[in-house]
Amino acid sequence: MSNVVYINNPLLTHKISSIRGKEVPCATFRQYVKQIAVMETYEAMKDFKTVDKEIETPIQKTTKPFIEEDKIVIVPILRAGIGMQEGVSAVLPGAKVHHIGMRRDEVTHLASAYYCNLPASLENDIVLLVDPMLATGGSALDAIKLLKEHGAKDIRFLSIIAAPEGVKAVSEAYPDVKIYIGALDEKLNENCYIIPGLGDAGDRIFGTL
Repeated sequence: MSNVVYINNPLLTHKISSIRGKEVPCATFRQYVKQIAVMETYEAMKDFKTVDKEIETPIQKTTKPFIEEDKIVIVPILRAGIGMQEGVSAVLPGAKVHHIGMRRDEVTHLASAYYCNLPASLENDIVLLVDPMLATGGSALDAIKLLKEHGAKDIRFLSIIAAPEGVKAVSEAYPDVKIYIGALDEKLNENCYIIPGLGDAGDRIFGTL
């Protein structure tokens, strides 16, 4: 799966391990998710193209490379994706933010969209789709489908923890979408939760356990 990037960074691994414990306070969990998202954003930006712009330093005028932040769109999958979006926005304050809301049926474990505020066209934008957990891949698949229906051509999906089942589903369905993963766990359990995982990321980010 050439479109999957497993981020190999000891500090990132440490921070992901630090949020797995069930006794981690909500505030700490939220802070670490934001920090993890910052690190993953740097990884996803490695091949971003730059444009030269003229600026004036305190010494003289010069031309230097810049990223066009206004052509970047951050799309968190609600609600857990909001925790990561804060980190991505901290790195890219000039990027636009739009949202996709996904709801999982607790019986069938299938995801369905309940909210979408994407612009009419994403054809000329780079989309950073963020969701802390990639379990079955259902939410990511539906979100990517919506993004493509709005013209998105460059989509990069950032996730903190993933199950092999979800990685396989998304990478095979959308080989043109780059997937960035902080940790690959063992498998899904009978309720489609990631093992060992960290539980429900949304509940832990917002303190609604």
